[in-house]
Amino acid sequence: MPKEKLKFEKIMTPSVEDIPGIAASAAFVVKAQDVFREDGDVTPEKLDKKHSYMPWGRDNGLPYRILDLVESDETMATCLLWNAQMCYGNGLQYNTEDCKDKTKNEVKEWLLDNQLPAFFLGTAQDLKHWAFAVSVIILSKDRKHIVRLIRKESCYCRFSEKDSMGKIRYVYYGPWRNKVVDKKEVEVIPVLDETAPWRDLCERAQSEKQTYKFAVVTRVPTADHTYYPIPYWAALFRSRWYNIKQLIAMAKEAKIKNAAPIKYLVEISDKYFERLFIEEGITDAKKKRERVVKAKRDILDFLTGAENSGKTWFSTFYNAPDGHQYHDVVINKIDTAKEGGDWESDIQEAVNMICFTMQVHTNLVGSVPGKSQSNNSGSDKRELYTIAQAIQKPYHDLLFTVHHIICRFNGWDDVKVEVPFIQLTTLDENKDAKKVTMDAEPASGK
Repeated sequence: MPKEKLKFEKIMTPSVEDIPGIAASAAFVVKAQDVFREDGDVTPEKLDKKHSYMPWGRDNGLPYRILDLVESDETMATCLLWNAQMCYGNGLQYNTEDCKDKTKNEVKEWLLDNQLPAFFLGTAQDLKHWAFAVSVIILSKDRKHIVRLIRKESCYCRFSEKDSMGKIRYVYYGPWRNKVVDKKEVEVIPVLDETAPWRDLCERAQSEKQTYKFAVVTRVPTADHTYYPIPYWAALFRSRWYNIKQLIAMAKEAKIKNAAPIKYLVEISDKYFERLFIEEGITDAKKKRERVVKAKRDILDFLTGAENSGKTWFSTFYNAPDGHQYHDVVINKIDTAKEGGDWESDIQEAVNMICFTMQVHTNLVGSVPGKSQSNNSGSDKRELYTIAQAIQKPYHDLLFTVHHIICRFNGWDDVKVEVPFIQLTTLDENKDAKKVTMDAEPASGK
């Protein structure tokens, strides 16, 4: 009997509910700081007798939960897009200035067959979102040239379990958001050795005559090397600032709609409902939503009126190895002294913390609210813009690897792979911007 195909769905969405009997509201949110935490070791899942993959998170849906959180915050979404655009610079270019006419023509034809701008912007977004990107190169029938370059979106890629040598041999690309249950839905792509992709390609191009495509994994080195790197900006979820910013927006909305200030913040772990559904045998999506509504109502009843004085709310919790306790349900009482516009300074502080963590200056993206705020001069903004592009250098070096391999394999030894910066100019230069090309070595390493 085939297994039921289920989508990764948000069990509980943030909401503001009126508390019966009192002029106040309660905000229900998912505990964002738990999003990267695992209950235990992640174990491989089998696709068939030969292939098994490492889930991304305890249920293989971690990237989609993260995307839900990102898409729920305009500042975070904008910062990620900004960082990808900074990494894009003036676009990836194959500089053929020092090449022979034959090479120039070959490169022009190759660029017509491959959407390099879309590929580079896409891989830049993957690198900024997930700290790794997956590129696939496809060989010609005679296996003497690389004819295609394709980006595989990181959130739909899963790595195979490491072999006895500690190497990942395959990338599995498929609709993981829908919980894949059949290997036919997955594209199996051999992975080139991450530590020596060029040498590995040369050897396998000679020996593996039936294989025409290989994946090149570009990974940002992190302090804690895992199958799926944890990006630096994940600190926003582990701290309280993501929740603080979400709460302020919900408080202002509640105040505008019904003049009922938010008095309680109820943080619920998504695993709370998962266990609840298992214990009560609930599998239908509609009944799950009804059960979530009932759980919220039970909590609101608990918060209602003075008659609850002396009552106790029991919540299960998880003891982490570091000694911290993580509760499934946490009820926080909020100081309701701040109302309406009084939240302005708090939202500005929350936005600044998000932008700071994501290395985006607020004056460059214009995300800081408020009528009166300090504003940098034009010279300062030009310097900030230059700095923002300059710190993309290590990411460019990582992303250039696959392009150096392409140029070398195709015999384009004099092609230079580069991303020119856009440098903003002063008014006395009579132009708005100019391109600045950093020294780039030929793909052959000459």
